Amino acid sequence: MADTLGTDWAIDWLRRSAATVADHRVELGELDRAIGDGDHGENLDRGFRALVAKLDAEAPPTPGSAFKVAAMTLMSTVGGAAGPLYGTAYLRAASAVGEVEVLDAGALVAALTSARDGVVARGKAAPGDKTMIDAWTPAVDAAAAAQGQGVLAVLEAAATAAEAGAVDTDPLIAHKGRASYLGERAVGHRDPGAASSALILRAAAGAAARNAT
Repeated sequence: MADTLGTDWAIDWLRRSAATVADHRVELGELDRAIGDGDHGENLDRGFRALVAKLDAEAPPTPGSAFKVAAMTLMSTVGGAAGPLYGTAYLRAASAVGEVEVLDAGALVAALTSARDGVVARGKAAPGDKTMIDAWTPAVDAAAAAQGQGVLAVLEAAATAAEAGAVDTDPLIAHKGRASYLGERAVGHRDPGAASSALILRAAAGAAARNAT
């Protein structure tokens, strides 16, 4: 049995992402309200709902094309910083995988790495700045370390590391975005972008458990 993930996985990941964002919309808004403007959950929910509508209208033929639809939709419908950041992540992932129909563990690591690098390029953030990079960087490192164990291990490792990374933003002082104006008052609050990143990467792992071939 081939250890790969195909278009069904990519679409399922996006749909699961929409579902988990909807489920955690209020929670994400509360996290953002503590150190930002409070609209992270609503903005992401609006964007992913629009994405699901696009997927319902026409199923993309490849994982890369699914990521590109996600990128364009989120960029055009999600307000604030999240739209450009997540849009760039999906666009870079699409470029990394090209138009192949199935992805092996190496391709997944490349996609996650490119997505993270896109967020870095767009947001100019580094680990420790109390941003979504604090979830994405450990996720990429863990995925790379698990590459030899196959696609399920790659995405499970990425999700688990992202979840831990999001928790690890709690004691940090923010150096980017609106939260950076709070100084030490941001300490004790989780970064909402790191939290949503962890949710989305967990959705990728959940979709993989169902769609691996």
